[in-house]
Amino acid sequence: MKRTVAFSRDAVNVFFHILTACNLRCRHCYINPEQHGRNRLPSEVIGTWLSAFSEKAESANVIFLGGEPTLHPELPTVVRKARSLGYQSVTIDTNGYLFHDILDRVTPNEVDFFSFSLDGATRKTNDGIRGEGVYDVCTSGIRRARQRGFNVSLIYTVSAANIHELERMAPLLEDLGIDRFFIQVIGIRGKSAASPDGVLQVSRETWLSVVPAVAERVAERGITVTYPKVFLAPDDPFECAGLCAENYFIFPNGRVYRCPICEDFPYHSLVFENDRLTPMPRLNEADFFQLRIPEGCVMNRLVQPDNLAYDADGRPLYQVACCMLKEEIRKG
Repeated sequence: MKRTVAFSRDAVNVFFHILTACNLRCRHCYINPEQHGRNRLPSEVIGTWLSAFSEKAESANVIFLGGEPTLHPELPTVVRKARSLGYQSVTIDTNGYLFHDILDRVTPNEVDFFSFSLDGATRKTNDGIRGEGVYDVCTSGIRRARQRGFNVSLIYTVSAANIHELERMAPLLEDLGIDRFFIQVIGIRGKSAASPDGVLQVSRETWLSVVPAVAERVAERGITVTYPKVFLAPDDPFECAGLCAENYFIFPNGRVYRCPICEDFPYHSLVFENDRLTPMPRLNEADFFQLRIPEGCVMNRLVQPDNLAYDADGRPLYQVACCMLKEEIRKG
C-alpha cells in the first residue's frame, strides 16, 4: 500500500544534533561546523532543550544525530531523559560504529530504532563515499543490534555516485533484517555544496524512473519504505512543512531550523539563548515559507535550483515538493 504521508501538527518531530564530531569523512556530509558549531552539548543542556518541545503537541518524537551521536558518552542518559519527558519515540541515527558500548547501555524498550546509514549495496560503492572499511563495520553493527532485539532501519542517500546500486539493496535489506528502509535525496549543502567533486543529485528523470520502482520491490519483501516525493505531479498541491507541521532541527550552537535545506545559512527561525527557545528577528526562514512561487519550494529555489527546469517562456515545467513530504509503501 502506497500513501503520501500528510503533514500534521499533532506530533512534534525533533532532529537533535547533540554534537557535530564524527569519526568518518563522508563525501556528502551535510554538517557545516562554521554554521552548526563544534561543541558537544552536556546532557543537562540536552535535557533542557528537549523539554522545550515535549509540551508542544500531543506526542513528540526525537531523533538523535551528529556527527556520530554514539560518540557522546552521555547518550544513554539523554535517551532516558527523553523518555521521562514523554517523548513517544526515540531513534538514534548512526554510522554503525556504535561507540561507548551503546548497545549494552540502552534497551529496546528505551530506543525504538537504531537507524544505520549505508550508501551502497557493495563495499566498493559504499566505502568510496563513506570511507574504507565502513561497509563491513556498518553491516556488522546492524546484525549486532538485531541480535540484541533492537528494531533497525537503514538510510540510503541517493546520489549520482550510488543510484546504480539502489536496485541491488532489496536482498541485502532482507538478509540484514531491516524493518524500515529510508531512501533520501542528497541535499546540496555541507560537503556536497562546498566541494568541486561533491556527490551530486540525480536528475528528475533518473529519480522518477528508479526510486519508486525500487521502493515497490523492497516493500514486497515486507519492509516498509519511505522516500521523499521530491517532484510534484501536475495535480498535486504544494504544501510547506514549515507552515503546517512541527519539525525542528537543532544544532549544538543553539540554532533551530524548521527546514533542513536552510542549514548552510544563518536563516534559522529559532535559537536557544540561555537555554530559552527564542524567535529570531526577520528576515529568516519563517518569512520565506510565506512566499508562493510557481516552482513550489521557495528554499529549494534559493539554495539548490539546479533540479528545476523551465520552458521557452520561462515557466517552470514542474514543481519541487517540500523536502519533508514523503511517500510510504508497506506490504498490505
